[in-house]
Amino acid sequence: MEDKAKIAEPGRRQFVQLAAAVAASVVAGTAGAQALAAKPSFSRPLVPFGPIRQIDAGVLNIGYVDLGPKNGIPVLLFHGWPYDIHAFAEVAPLLVANGYRVIIPHLRGHGSTSFRSASTARNAQQAALGTDGIALMDALGIRQAIVAGFDWGARTADIMAVLWPERCRALVSVSGYLIGSQAGNAAPLPPAQELQWWYQFYFATERGKAGYAANTSAFNRQIWQLASPQWKFDSATYDRSAASFVNPDHVDIVIHNYRWRLGLVHGESKFDDLEAKLATSPVIKIPTITLEGDANGAPHPDPSRYRAKFAGPYDHRLVTGGIGHNLPQEAPAEFAKAVLDVIKLAG
Repeated sequence: MEDKAKIAEPGRRQFVQLAAAVAASVVAGTAGAQALAAKPSFSRPLVPFGPIRQIDAGVLNIGYVDLGPKNGIPVLLFHGWPYDIHAFAEVAPLLVANGYRVIIPHLRGHGSTSFRSASTARNAQQAALGTDGIALMDALGIRQAIVAGFDWGARTADIMAVLWPERCRALVSVSGYLIGSQAGNAAPLPPAQELQWWYQFYFATERGKAGYAANTSAFNRQIWQLASPQWKFDSATYDRSAASFVNPDHVDIVIHNYRWRLGLVHGESKFDDLEAKLATSPVIKIPTITLEGDANGAPHPDPSRYRAKFAGPYDHRLVTGGIGHNLPQEAPAEFAKAVLDVIKLAG
């Protein structure tokens, strides 16, 4: 059963004014969207966001934002690491202004999302996160939704689209096809690519786990800077998201995610069948738009490498103007436009 939110509603006038201003750039067309997306600096006022709701879903009690009309087309937006729901703070008003219902959950280990039992494994293998998305839809009584995200969130949305296509109306995925496997990750990469994964190897050590626990906020701010080298975010913007890393399970979830990828730790046996299917790199058949920023400093595949993984109606968009890894927050108009456009691909 859903609990009443404990965080106050934002000022309605401020929210509506922002939604109208940002939505105008989408309505104005491509020029307006590019104008907003082409500003890597972050000098715009912080968007009031809330209320944060809580709901039991599978093994989690998930903290999430639910905005817009209840009868609108549902859109689930999934953030990545080290980010949180505020990556979509300016995307949400654009979608709400177009009549969509926008649901943005904190991933496990982030924000107010918690495990319902102390005995549940703090597991962050890819199938677990995908299952969380379906569990949230079930808890909210949502039969089908558009799924969209970046980083861990893009992988989550990709997995949902592959394993439960009947639940996913369409997909928007930053950096394209991100489904992997332990066997695939065992293959060595060229030195320049291995260097980009420095933090994954750091997390593979006990020194790395201790270092991340001791310096979580500073560590994640460095990742923001490296992943989005032209995005001049301010301290208030970072601190708002950094509050979500103060979660008792955050360090365990992050470390398990990266160690699992390298085959250094086990997942849960209940996900074995799902992981076996994901390991075959199945194609995604639902309507999809993939996005990439022209200044993404994080490891990411070239779009040509994953084009064949999308067998349904498809479009790829390069977002220019110095846009880095956190594309929804750096270019909210372009991300929102992709969500608005994706269900049109089917005709």
